[in-house]
Amino acid sequence: MRGQINRSELKQIVLFGLILLPITILCYENKLKIGNITSTPLFIMLLLMLATRNIEIPVSSIRTRKPELLLQHAFILEKIYSVPVPQELITPKERVFDTKITINFAGVIIPLLAIVYLLLTGPIITSLEIALIITVITFLASEMIDGVGIEVPDYIGLLSLPLALLLSIENIESVVYVSSVVGILAGCIASLLTIDREKNGSAYISIGGVGSFRAIYIITLIASLMSYYT
Repeated sequence: MRGQINRSELKQIVLFGLILLPITILCYENKLKIGNITSTPLFIMLLLMLATRNIEIPVSSIRTRKPELLLQHAFILEKIYSVPVPQELITPKERVFDTKITINFAGVIIPLLAIVYLLLTGPIITSLEIALIITVITFLASEMIDGVGIEVPDYIGLLSLPLALLLSIENIESVVYVSSVVGILAGCIASLLTIDREKNGSAYISIGGVGSFRAIYIITLIASLMSYYT
């Protein structure tokens, strides 16, 4: 676990918790779904994602440079992103990070399990076509924040909505969810592969976690609520 509960993180938890209150009622009345994921498993998925958002699974490691200016901004970054940047700066090596590449359980594992199920039971080609576009947009819009990792805009998943309306309105919530999450994750991986290790660095870089979890969770909520009107 890398994330920590500070004021910023607490506000985020409270906000998502308040959003889940009406969703709980709608799921109880079987009015929400994403494709063939019905109300009960959908609610469990949303709850699990919120509860496991800080669980990181290490998959690899690389060397990245420790920027000199990072120390001056460490406490600000810790407050904004709820990660212990000041502690992570204390490493055996003065000028480099042994950066751990991790995948977030809530932002990768849970959504991918849902996506595999949806692709096996829904429109594959349309979802993947839009996902390719979202991947490119995410890659262009993402930013490597020293000491934090790769950040993508929280709204990025919404860009799949007009495309889904044009190409697959009958399965819109499923297509929006699959294309957005796949596009966000693939865009983060593309950004990771192209970062300048001589200029940027962080003790951890998470796929689906810090910097991208909010975008994934927000589009999951929106796709769920869209099904109420379809």
